[in-house]
Amino acid sequence: MCGINGIIGLVDTDIAQQKISAMNSAMKHRGPDDEGVFVDSKIALGHRRLSIIDLSAAGHQPMLSYDGRYQIIFNGELYNFRELKFELQRVISGSGQQAYLFQTNTDTEVIIAAYIRWGQDCVSHFNGMFAFAIWDTINKELFIARDRLGIKPLYYCYTNGVLAFSSEIRSLLASNLIPRKLDENSLADYLRYQTVHAPDTIIKGIKMLMPGHFLIMKNEELRIKSYWSLTADTTEQSKGKSYQQVCTDVNSLLTKAVERRLIADVPFGAFLSGGIDSSAVVALMTKVSTERVKTFSVTFDESEFSEAKYAQLIAKKFNTDHHEIVLKPTDFLEQLPHALKAMDHPGGDGPNTYIVSKATKEAGITMALSGLGGDELFAGYDVFKRSLELNNKRWLNAIPSFMRGLGASSLQTLKPGIASEKIAELLRQNKINFNSFYPLSRQVLMDNQILNIVNQKQLPPNKVAQIVAQSAINRQHSIFSTVSIVEMSTYMQNVLLADADQMSMASALEVRVPFIDYTLVEYVLGLPDKFKNPITPKKLLVDAMGDLLPPEIVNRPKMGFTFPWNQWMKKELKSFCEEKIIALSERKQFNKQGVLQLWQMFLADNPRISWSRIWYLVVLENWLSENKIEE
Repeated sequence: MCGINGIIGLVDTDIAQQKISAMNSAMKHRGPDDEGVFVDSKIALGHRRLSIIDLSAAGHQPMLSYDGRYQIIFNGELYNFRELKFELQRVISGSGQQAYLFQTNTDTEVIIAAYIRWGQDCVSHFNGMFAFAIWDTINKELFIARDRLGIKPLYYCYTNGVLAFSSEIRSLLASNLIPRKLDENSLADYLRYQTVHAPDTIIKGIKMLMPGHFLIMKNEELRIKSYWSLTADTTEQSKGKSYQQVCTDVNSLLTKAVERRLIADVPFGAFLSGGIDSSAVVALMTKVSTERVKTFSVTFDESEFSEAKYAQLIAKKFNTDHHEIVLKPTDFLEQLPHALKAMDHPGGDGPNTYIVSKATKEAGITMALSGLGGDELFAGYDVFKRSLELNNKRWLNAIPSFMRGLGASSLQTLKPGIASEKIAELLRQNKINFNSFYPLSRQVLMDNQILNIVNQKQLPPNKVAQIVAQSAINRQHSIFSTVSIVEMSTYMQNVLLADADQMSMASALEVRVPFIDYTLVEYVLGLPDKFKNPITPKKLLVDAMGDLLPPEIVNRPKMGFTFPWNQWMKKELKSFCEEKIIALSERKQFNKQGVLQLWQMFLADNPRISWSRIWYLVVLENWLSENKIEE
């Protein structure tokens, strides 16, 4: 796990050296173990290293291939690098391909060797989380690739024939190659969903390389191509199999996914909340690991917030070396400024991950496994059930639109609140189906509310609606797989994974996520709904785990972290929030009266405005001012 930077196209090598050094300095937190820079004619590469595999100096980057032709910078981990290394050391008879002469024990060098043998197709051989760049010193060609599920980030900007790329937005801004300007279309996306959906970002001109894509830059020409997608790369390996056989397959695939992620030359552990997902990961870690597993739980002394008893139950069952980090909500409050400072891109969530990551790192752990992705893959959210119910209520479209409109208005009047707002908005849609329902399900402020706080007469098209429409084009997917694909393409990719990366790397902690191993994802997305229906919580996953998960874990209430945000924002954090809200209201993109009215509605306990509908505005202004973003 590291951070990578690069610039291609600058003629002056001294300027390139200065800029790449500035970019490296901006993300020192991502790699405190080592730093490297390579500068040559029209190319500059930078790297910050967090050592996980092969801790020796042999892992220094940028790394040169043994023949001196290729330079590589790499962020992430390649879990199948040992198998690939064995294959790449063999000479293929009659092919003309030579064995690669490895100089290190790193997975980085395996990527170089794979690129030399397979070219662009090397990515189809990789199982891991990665963003890497390879510079061909002879052909003067740059190849950049990002992993299939978008676990590791890669941002870039391309102006006047110069391409700059990085693991972080702040590093790109440090290059001064891109103006610090807010993207107004992305602002609307943020106000809808408390994030900006890739490939866009909150900064005009900065893009993300999409998951499962690679980029090639040669002769000032930039080409981007997809090599894997959630919609196209599902498998039908389960066809004709019984439910029991499917459970066996899921168990095997998840076990292998966990086993792959235990390869490390540093102390490792697991986040353990005591929920189904984290408990499953810990259970399988103890099954395949030769060492006693270390587990970490952040708990709270107030019983209503604490999940401690569930985590303790799993820790005892699997005899883990359990570390319980007990915090008071005020401890969280004290660390909040640091969490906000760690944000590379504004978002409505993230501090929870910051707290857990910081505590885990301070306990001496450099790599930890997480249960992230389990809800998206195994129908753990309510949106799965609601989507199925809606699919069975197509008769709603037979009701005349004017009658549905009257019903919507009555609902808002009789039962004002966030849920009523969303139901009313759904009833007003031209057609009630998954495509119109899902974008509303995760929307924070409704469009009419947004128009009241911005200086725009019309909002740009809804990004999530576009993603849903694109994902649903190929209708061979079942409703649950369709929801999974959309969840992974929106919320998981642009909120959960983004938070996991930026907040863990703030403490130089690597987080690995076995639930989104692409082999498991391809298999589960290819299953019919009858095998994934969550009649009980995540039934398929639970059944696949056999007797490893105790009933107390399976049947426990879903909790997650809960904090008294509503109280804080009206008391301890009131002055901070008010200062940020006022500053935001004075930006030219915003309607001052509308923003301040929203704040007053929150203070007056208006049921339509919860704390989360204010907090992400506070975060936005804090991030924009911290990073000196121009209007």
